[in-house]
Amino acid sequence: MPILRRMMMSNIETLAAGAAKAAPVVASTPRLITWALIAIALIVLLIAWAKVHPFIALLVSSLTLAIGVGVPATKSMESFTSGFGSTMGGVGALVALGAIVGNLLLESGGANTLVDRLLQVSNKKLLPLLVALIAAIIGIPMFFEIGVVLLVPLALLIARRSKLPVMLIGLPMLFGLGEMHALVPPHPGPLAVVDALHADLGLTMMFGLPIALLLILVMGPVVSPILARFAPVYAPEDDSDEQNPNRPKPKGFMVIVTILLPVILMLLNTVCEIALPNRHTPLLSIIGFLGTPLVALLVTVIAAFFTLGLPGGMSWKRIMDVVGGSFAPIAGVLLIVGAGGGFKQTLVDIGAGGVVAKLAGALSLSAFLMGWIVAALIRMATGSATVAALTAVGLVSQLAVGLDPVHLSLLVLAIGLGSGFLSHVNDAGFWLVKEYFGLTVGQTFKTWSLGSCIASVLGLAMVACCWVIF
Repeated sequence: MPILRRMMMSNIETLAAGAAKAAPVVASTPRLITWALIAIALIVLLIAWAKVHPFIALLVSSLTLAIGVGVPATKSMESFTSGFGSTMGGVGALVALGAIVGNLLLESGGANTLVDRLLQVSNKKLLPLLVALIAAIIGIPMFFEIGVVLLVPLALLIARRSKLPVMLIGLPMLFGLGEMHALVPPHPGPLAVVDALHADLGLTMMFGLPIALLLILVMGPVVSPILARFAPVYAPEDDSDEQNPNRPKPKGFMVIVTILLPVILMLLNTVCEIALPNRHTPLLSIIGFLGTPLVALLVTVIAAFFTLGLPGGMSWKRIMDVVGGSFAPIAGVLLIVGAGGGFKQTLVDIGAGGVVAKLAGALSLSAFLMGWIVAALIRMATGSATVAALTAVGLVSQLAVGLDPVHLSLLVLAIGLGSGFLSHVNDAGFWLVKEYFGLTVGQTFKTWSLGSCIASVLGLAMVACCWVIF
């Protein structure tokens, strides 16, 4: 099996193994659903009304949920700690490395250089479109969380310099990354569904990429300005924006190369895997190694020392100080993201996803609509797009028997769109968005959560059109 597929499928198999080892449902279906709703409501109340820190709120709600459905008190936190650990293991190092690159972009003046260029070639009305397209390019081979931590500093700086609300810039960026994550392999969700349904990878990408780009063009410059009105939050002023005119600055070309370096490494790996799936050479092994997300970001951090730090007039000691100073601001974000993973795992282990799947299975619908509904319901119940995609494909696999290659690929996309429906409090991405953009829980619901629903439904309509036409 090719290197990229092995890397992606290892993550998927880990999730599947975790689901297989999950504790059996310890409560009746009504009781389980009731306590799941109580736990989600408790999170919102603790944070929005009682002003409790999200980490504590997620921890308390996970404990409440586990005990409420009948898990013994001595084992009530096992799922939380398991989910916390797996989420931090998968996201923690990536967020830390991305934060270093973002901090170097700001401190070296590279971010200012890039924003100056953007503001020179674009007016304010075109900025959401430009940001969405940039995010889409970066999001082709990159995980959603990595793209967020890399692009958030730029989004905040663009918003600050243009004096626009942060979500007017942030939402197009999020949709650019999110739709690529849901629809375009080699992201784990669509790749897992392609493999499970034995769909054609090339056909899936041929349909998935245009649908993703069309969605991004609609959600970025059209829908985002409407949603941004619900969160009139502006980026705080920052003295670091004021650059000493005599201070050296990184060249604009080198700034762009640095930002795109992890994208190039991961995309090159993807292209090689697709074009040369059965070739095993030392060169391909090296490309596969460098295209691993963690390695690609590590290489980018090291490159940034020489493309951003030193050309920006920073001494080696100053560069290392910037590296060290990158971790304190993200500590709270990491804890919240990890706790979101813990709450998600609690839902998975008590059997919430299975209950939702059985309820959806009682409906008699076409394969693509069934796939979308099941994935959407499990996504809402568990907070994991990959778990939602895996569970949905297991339920609709029999409906896929006899479908031609085109409709099989469209079924893959429908499941992927459903797995991106309604990002809320049990999703680590929800907390990343809330914390990085300085929103309240309510504002995050009105912008990112609502937007994820709109994008999912619009995407389903596009798939439905293709289903009828082809």
